[in-house]
Amino acid sequence: MDFLKELGIKEKNYGASTGLKWFDTTDQGELKVVSPVDGKQIAVVYQSSTADFDKVVEKADEAYKYWRTIPAPKRGEIVRLVGEELRKFKKPLGTLVSYEMGKSLQEGLGEVQEMIDICDFAVGLSRQLYGFTMHSERDKHRMYDQYHPLGIVGIISAFNFPVAVWSWNAMIATVCGDSNLWKPSSKTPLTAIAVQNILANVIRANELPEGLFSLVIGRGSTIGEKFLTDNRIPLVSITGSTVVGRHANEVIAKRFGKTILELGGNNAIIITPNANLQMAIPAVVFGAVGTAGQRCTTTRRLIIHAEVYDKVKESLLKAYQTVKIGNPLDENNHMGPLIDKAAVKSFVDALQKVKEAGGKVIYGGEVLEGEEYKSGCYVKPAIVEAENHYEIVQEETFAPILYLIKYTGNVTKAIEIHNDVVQGLSSSIFTDNLQEAEEFLSANGSDCGIANVNIGTSGAEIGGAFGGEKETGGGRESGSDAWKAYMRRQTNTINYGSKLPLAQGIKFDI
Repeated sequence: MDFLKELGIKEKNYGASTGLKWFDTTDQGELKVVSPVDGKQIAVVYQSSTADFDKVVEKADEAYKYWRTIPAPKRGEIVRLVGEELRKFKKPLGTLVSYEMGKSLQEGLGEVQEMIDICDFAVGLSRQLYGFTMHSERDKHRMYDQYHPLGIVGIISAFNFPVAVWSWNAMIATVCGDSNLWKPSSKTPLTAIAVQNILANVIRANELPEGLFSLVIGRGSTIGEKFLTDNRIPLVSITGSTVVGRHANEVIAKRFGKTILELGGNNAIIITPNANLQMAIPAVVFGAVGTAGQRCTTTRRLIIHAEVYDKVKESLLKAYQTVKIGNPLDENNHMGPLIDKAAVKSFVDALQKVKEAGGKVIYGGEVLEGEEYKSGCYVKPAIVEAENHYEIVQEETFAPILYLIKYTGNVTKAIEIHNDVVQGLSSSIFTDNLQEAEEFLSANGSDCGIANVNIGTSGAEIGGAFGGEKETGGGRESGSDAWKAYMRRQTNTINYGSKLPLAQGIKFDI
């Protein structure tokens, strides 16, 4: 395939790089990367050793100590050049994202566009790493705070957004003066290798230090654990399951490291009697079936008022019949495959559990068969009538299952149902009633990190801080002031007088 050659993907690829140098370790096992699109093997990746990891971290630390001395606007210029290089490779990289992960080509290209957008955002940010000044209570004293580079930022990314989430972290960290060390999902390592090859063009052209952008591909039990325990990595940003995040947070906290956690989501949309259904239905369908239900922000629960429940259900059944499922590289298709057969099993098992709990599958749920679906990873998205308290509804199933939940009464009741899960990532309400919208956004409303009105739960812009509360982890990536997590804060007080007054009026005469 031409796009693999263009991105420097070979039949067999090494799994550890300091930016320009690839380590030639081959004795740690192979990752055979199979596309969920057609079941064909794309390439092989040799997994990294712990010795590779130590060498890469050493280089990353050296790069950090140099990079922190470079003025932030000049660091921003390098990020601008990264964005320009990504523009050149948008089509082949977006195609690889689609083929390796299984999302539609439009979503694959959109993911690379997110990378470009965050580069543009970070360039502007490089001139806006602001601190604050405060008035001192002491004569002839000036007090202010400022932010300094932190060190190596470890980035552990998930398969569903194999490149965009890395860029959210890496581009912000780079302008903040940090170096970056990336462990991608073992399910989608080729996109990471491709990005590393693209970055190498910028590194060479600008004589940047090795280790500024590094990569290690390997087992979670070895390489992953090294990320968590290594004191040379002060911050680890993790996108993944709540189980993974809980373990990581406990281990990193023991060494007083910092984490950014973006974990599970059980996202809901509330539809009130005052909703514009012409807007709501497309938002629900895209939120539920986009990326085959494998977004952190996928719409999983639809909380519908009894007055409009039947109308919404009927509209959804009609809309789902128009969803085209097939090869995601065909732009006529809306939905591609799940990432692998294990994901298909989770989909099937979840539907069985909800039926046992008393739920009713009213659309879809089948594993698709036939030549077009020979990888065994294609499913028909499911619509299920359920109740919020069902154990399986309380969980996040990373698959296209939409639970319809009926409510009666006012919007306060809908919000209670909405908040009655342990996750707290993304949320939305569809209503043209100002009071309902404002209550949803108030302190009494959605308990999620993202709360929307009259748009869906997925498709966040890079300009807003991304992340959630409760078991979603509490971290924030990308926009707003999320940059502060990648820096260390320092308060400074300067005495420009000739006396030494103490705070709080304390006297200490000697």
